[in-house]
Amino acid sequence: MTKSTPDYQRPPDEFAKDYQNGDFEQGLMEVEASKRLAEFGKNQLSSPVTPKWLIFIRQFNNMIIYILLFAALLTILMQHYSDAVIIGIVVVINAFIGYYQEISASNALAKIKAMMATNASVYRDGNRIDIPATDLVVGDVVFLEAGDNVPADLRIVEADNLRIQESALTGEADSVEKTIESLPASQIALADQHNMAFATTAVTNGSGLGVVVATAADTQIGQISSAVQAVKPRKTPLMREIDQLGTGVSYVVLGAAVVLFALGLFLQIYAVSALALAVVTMIVGSMPEGLPATTSVILAMGVSDMAKRQHAIIKTLPAVETLGSVDVIATDKTGTLTQNQMTVKDIIIDHEHLTVTGDGYRPAGDILQDNQPAPLTEKLDLFLRAGFEANDTVLVKTDDQYEINGEPTDGAFLTLFYKRHPFGEVTSETEIDMLPFDSDYRYMAKLVQLDNGQKRLFIKGSPDKLMPIAQGDFDQDYWNDTVKALSLEGKRVVAVGYRDVAADTMSVTHELIAEGIQFLGVAGIIDPPQESVVTALAEMRRAGVAVKMITGDHPLTAKTIGEKLGLAENINVMTGAEWDQLSEVDHQAAVRDHQVFARTTPKNKLEIVAALQANDQVTAMTGDGVNDAPALKQADIGVAMGIKGTDVAKDAADMILTDDNFSTMSAAIREGRRIYDNIRKSILFLLPTSFAEGLIVALTILFQREMPLQAPQLLWINMVSAITIQFAFIFEPAEAGLMMRPPRKTGSHLMNRHDVFQMAYVSISMAAMGLFAYDWLLGMGADQATASTMMVNIIVISKIFYLFNIRTNALAFSKSFFSNPKAFLIIAAMIVLQLILTYVPFMQGVFYTEPLTWMEWGGAVLFGTVPFLLAEADKIIRHLLAKRSTNKAVSAR
Repeated sequence: MTKSTPDYQRPPDEFAKDYQNGDFEQGLMEVEASKRLAEFGKNQLSSPVTPKWLIFIRQFNNMIIYILLFAALLTILMQHYSDAVIIGIVVVINAFIGYYQEISASNALAKIKAMMATNASVYRDGNRIDIPATDLVVGDVVFLEAGDNVPADLRIVEADNLRIQESALTGEADSVEKTIESLPASQIALADQHNMAFATTAVTNGSGLGVVVATAADTQIGQISSAVQAVKPRKTPLMREIDQLGTGVSYVVLGAAVVLFALGLFLQIYAVSALALAVVTMIVGSMPEGLPATTSVILAMGVSDMAKRQHAIIKTLPAVETLGSVDVIATDKTGTLTQNQMTVKDIIIDHEHLTVTGDGYRPAGDILQDNQPAPLTEKLDLFLRAGFEANDTVLVKTDDQYEINGEPTDGAFLTLFYKRHPFGEVTSETEIDMLPFDSDYRYMAKLVQLDNGQKRLFIKGSPDKLMPIAQGDFDQDYWNDTVKALSLEGKRVVAVGYRDVAADTMSVTHELIAEGIQFLGVAGIIDPPQESVVTALAEMRRAGVAVKMITGDHPLTAKTIGEKLGLAENINVMTGAEWDQLSEVDHQAAVRDHQVFARTTPKNKLEIVAALQANDQVTAMTGDGVNDAPALKQADIGVAMGIKGTDVAKDAADMILTDDNFSTMSAAIREGRRIYDNIRKSILFLLPTSFAEGLIVALTILFQREMPLQAPQLLWINMVSAITIQFAFIFEPAEAGLMMRPPRKTGSHLMNRHDVFQMAYVSISMAAMGLFAYDWLLGMGADQATASTMMVNIIVISKIFYLFNIRTNALAFSKSFFSNPKAFLIIAAMIVLQLILTYVPFMQGVFYTEPLTWMEWGGAVLFGTVPFLLAEADKIIRHLLAKRSTNKAVSAR
């Protein structure tokens, strides 16, 4: 065989050639091990960390920030230091908001590194010694026993009832029995490589020897680490839309500024310094400086609400909105859609099919016959006791949580017993001897002594091992059909039996068992779906969100779970091996046509998510295992389970479900859509004010007039008043029919044509009212400071009235008027701030304001209502047109 042959295909004796006399327990020579360690490096993973100073610096990589910094520099050169300070404060506040968002996410790579075993028991120079796991090299022979973490990827060469729990890596719920025989196929899924052991997995039973075949980055966990590291972060749909909007606004404002400056020079309207200051003032006024801060505040409040109400921790602010635009959710099965707790659901005794209620290891539920509690017959009780006794797992209760220490299948039988017996009940049988599960015989047995002195052997195991030794009137065909039917439902089938033995029997032997048993029946076991998932999936489908299951589990099991969950009307399954045979173009078609992907590798999961994204679908990924980490990081939003999820999965994700409840995704999608709507409303509310300010300055330059607004006044309007009033959108309830509409299309824009039209007439009306009032007040004999103060208040009052228009699609004065009581408190706060701006001497000095009379306040209120009245008239017209269109459609039917 060539060196390129997969290790699981190579026979053990090929590995034995590397050791003295072919004896694995000789291990490597210390000299050779040291040479390999020097040549190939230590068995450890690297986890690069971005310096915090660099994270802070890159917060300034934003078009709006560039322009504001340029404006600040110009004001410094013109010695307008107070203006420069205020602009600088705005820039720094935005930078710190972004910085704290980014550093809040932990490093998934560091968590993967921490999972690596710290020590390993190896053979060197014929001696078994303990060494740091980082000193392992390819060729080392590692001794494994129950309780060990596997320190590197190993080819198993000796196994004695060796079983390893690999669910975090493969998605297989039960621990995997390991063998030494080579496997024939060249393409075998990770979960089916039964002669391999992988770094970071845990030995649950038995012992064995494994030859190190991969260390550090070459291990399966190392490849996952590399995949996580290679994934480039994608901007969320909202951030892409806001970036496009910010860039577009910036280009328009800069273009207008250049034209105005050139026109001013040509017409010699102002001195160059005065013209430059006027243009900077226009830029500052037109730029939506409050956009990043306002968006962050709305997202932050959404994150807080999700944590309090939905048991979901959002690690990056934009992620909470991304949920609202999700087209498809790619989800792991084990521990996400299912409970990762094996449960007996069927009992077949004497041709009677009993069903079992209750899921997981919590001993709640019952055994039913024809939907009624089944009588506890002697044979049923014997079945329960056989499963309970032929068992070496422990079920414990900690803080109202039930957990097992041992094998999941054994835990399922313990839970089944306690559904008819009090939890913690001690059976009267006295244990005499135990025969642990043996991979060659595929059963386990226990010898006990009953109260009456009778000795009895209880046994459970694979049906194909126990049925041939069944005694008495045994219907072989019936039981074969029964086992096949349960297997086709994706269930693991375990047979249960017993036999009474002679009083002098003191040990359990395979020979004793081979003499025959009384066959009691079989149990059908499955990792059950979470009950709440079915309802959540139905709501997601109504909302136009598709769900794809990606799992390392068996295809049949995965399809069965998918059907029980109602994943789709027709479920098509593809395996990881089949996926690997497809081209990149075929991948995009496959993710459209298949709902379940089974026996997948971490690489497959990553590719499936990438293929969904290549189809222009905003993709969420949910999972709990190490094998999910690359896909969690690749997805537009990664969602990890908080209780059963590994640290690696939680740190690669953007969102953590603290209650492991997948149904939270439905509530999160609803919240994400509400937040997007409110961010969109807040932007449509913010931009007209900025444009109105820029328009006021531009018209002032063109008409060669004295500047009515100063840069600090513009920043007050854009930052303080805008953000304060926009707090109202944080608390705005969801619009009706939110979960009945499809996700918004990828690449869509924040604003449609009507939004642009509305912004235009609102901006013009605000600017017109402000300039008209300014001239009117000057004509009444007021000074320039008083007139500009009135203009600032007119713009702010216009924003207050306009808020009630933009809050809802309904008319302002409808039942929606009082749907957001906190809006009135926010407006009251804004009015107080305006009074402080107008009357406090310190504020008057910084912002160039003067006190207003009652008449001037009345004029400000009157002029401020005009944009609101225009917008409400527009809304009434649109409602009438929509109603007419609906009536025509109904008539046409």
